[in-house]
Amino acid sequence: MGFIDKTAAGKWKAFWREPSGVQRSKTFTTEREAKTFLAQVDVAKSTGTYVSPHAGRTKFGDHAQLWAATWNNERTTKSRDESIMRTHVLPQWGQWQLGRIDHLSVQKWITELSQRRSPATVAECKRLMSGVMRSAMRNRLVGVDPTEGVKVPRRRVTDTDDARILTRHEVRQQLLPAVRPERHRALVMVAAFAGLRWGEVAGLCEDAVDLGGGVVRVVRTVTEVSGRTEFKPFPKSAAGRRTVPLPAWVVAELRAYMGDNPTGERGLIFPNDAGAPLRRGLFRSRVWRPALVRAGLLGEVSEVGDEFEAVWMDSDGLVNSELFGKSEQAIRHVAVHESGGLRFHDLRDCYGTWLADDGVEPHKIAKVMGHEKITTTMQFYVRRQDDYDAIRGAMGDDEDDGGTAGVGAVRG
Repeated sequence: MGFIDKTAAGKWKAFWREPSGVQRSKTFTTEREAKTFLAQVDVAKSTGTYVSPHAGRTKFGDHAQLWAATWNNERTTKSRDESIMRTHVLPQWGQWQLGRIDHLSVQKWITELSQRRSPATVAECKRLMSGVMRSAMRNRLVGVDPTEGVKVPRRRVTDTDDARILTRHEVRQQLLPAVRPERHRALVMVAAFAGLRWGEVAGLCEDAVDLGGGVVRVVRTVTEVSGRTEFKPFPKSAAGRRTVPLPAWVVAELRAYMGDNPTGERGLIFPNDAGAPLRRGLFRSRVWRPALVRAGLLGEVSEVGDEFEAVWMDSDGLVNSELFGKSEQAIRHVAVHESGGLRFHDLRDCYGTWLADDGVEPHKIAKVMGHEKITTTMQFYVRRQDDYDAIRGAMGDDEDDGGTAGVGAVRG
């Protein structure tokens, strides 16, 4: 039990001991307030929900640092979370006392952040902030989690999302010929027609390819943190370790490629010039996005007299243009400045959609794509192509079904 003393200033000071044995005190204007407070302290101590009123003075940034030190994640995941925390969360909340953070302030921050960042980024910011506040609750620094119930924007499918699904013909006849240097075409080909993730195709080695059997085995991956790549001796998940069949023409193209190009370290099939794994960011800027421009899938480059006009749309939706002396200069300018565009990972979406359109059963699609749950495959990767003829057929839109007579019969 605590006790109360009247101060020389005429106020009332409540004294109590925390569960740890440390004595604390707090001053109130009236004796009644002090007694009520001590009663609440006794109840909280007996129920195990006690939170020191002084604990909330700890700054968010200080506790976030302690919390981050306990992470036991993959290096790539840890690096991503550290970047989001450093870039978005700490600038806003780092100097705030934990006890002063309230639900309304957090919701306002999330709403304002949604105006500038993608829904995925906003969701990650909220997840990390919630992690810090839940840790503060478990460590009795705050009594409630102010992030609970905070709403984040939903990611909605847009026209741009739908446009990311290319057909097999578009990939084979339009995209692949646009990839330069030509030696990288084999990498894009295998990624598209085997549905491999970037790390899986970048880490593909000779021992994982069976050209005679027409399959590739996903047994390892390449990760990249702060510009440094390294092999990881296992894929993203247990389901990620899998065998994927290749189309006959892909086998033939891959055999020719492997015969003409030396392997890198550990028998790496698609190495960089130094024999090490390719870096994703460099491949995206130097190979992938310029290829999209050449293929007519990103911006536009056209010949105007002796010059080449680059036309692109920026993040604000404004169309811009500029003239260049060489075609490649215009292509690279569009690749850098055009907003959005097909991602390398979207080839994986294409692969799943092709299989679904071919009538492959969902559990088989999930297996070759390396998903542990079928729902993941169907919800995030398989977006079926429009098939209006099939829908019309299902609704009886056929000249031989006596449709006119049927309409007349209904009217009669």
